[in-house]
Amino acid sequence: MKMLFSAMLLAAAAPCAAQEVDLESGSVVQAVTQLKAGQYVWAPEVAPRGPMLLIVNVGTQRAVLFRNGVPIAASTVSTGRPGHATPTGVFTILQKHVEHYSSLYDNAPMPYMQRLTWRGVALHAGNLPGYPASHGCIRLPAEFAKLLYGETKIGMTVVITHEQSLPRVAPTPGILSQGAETTGLDSGFVWKPEKAPDGPVSILVSTADRRAIVIRNGLVIGSAPVSVDGPVTGTWAYALKNIDAAGQHWVRMALSAKPSDGDEIAKSEWSRFHASDDFRRAVAGIIEPGTTIIVTSDSVAANGVKPVTVLEGPQQ
Repeated sequence: MKMLFSAMLLAAAAPCAAQEVDLESGSVVQAVTQLKAGQYVWAPEVAPRGPMLLIVNVGTQRAVLFRNGVPIAASTVSTGRPGHATPTGVFTILQKHVEHYSSLYDNAPMPYMQRLTWRGVALHAGNLPGYPASHGCIRLPAEFAKLLYGETKIGMTVVITHEQSLPRVAPTPGILSQGAETTGLDSGFVWKPEKAPDGPVSILVSTADRRAIVIRNGLVIGSAPVSVDGPVTGTWAYALKNIDAAGQHWVRMALSAKPSDGDEIAKSEWSRFHASDDFRRAVAGIIEPGTTIIVTSDSVAANGVKPVTVLEGPQQ
């Protein structure tokens, strides 16, 4: 498949003319490692419709955009420099402004700003020197920031991770298929789908907290205890490719360009995760192709040991 690459060199945050480069590549993800500072690839025609998720990797200084579980774009980024680290975790887009200026750093321009926290972390166009250089925001090439802005909606999920790669055998989203085989999983089940009647669905599973959180259209609509067999480290993401007579078909969503990324998850791997029947049935009733699951070994609790994940609803 022929991918069209556009390179953008930024003198500051202002856009400048794009340099287009033709490159033969099997997929957007396989092209990620070839991108140089300021470059990106944009191929939305690969998956024209469906829910989207953006994964930003601060370790590789790359971002990959998925639609319906398929990578449709990738870009180099510049995240927070030492002392101003970009937080890792699961976020939602809270606010969007085409023309925005920082209230924290000398009214600095932040074109095509997409806010991830109310404490100063956002996606926006900016200078990309090839290494972490921001005050915590995620800088993007100017033209990529504009294209991304045009495709996203408030409530879309953004995963920020430091993982350099995925293991060959990763944990899987068995919470949607397994019954309550562990005692106590029924306690603490909360389900309020009326808080967000529709919109993209993401399910966050923290093995540190032994809990799953369901997010629809950027708002938490439910949570429940989960248990997992065996150790889990790092962060992984999955997307529901389709549902047919054989059941649900989930694929890995790449945090890096490994050959196994994009492979369908074997049903035999589902036995590691356990949740109550009530939670399983509730989630099964709202998922659709494009639904994402993020599994992390980090705590998402407000008072957890490593509260790296931030989930924030609209500002009141």
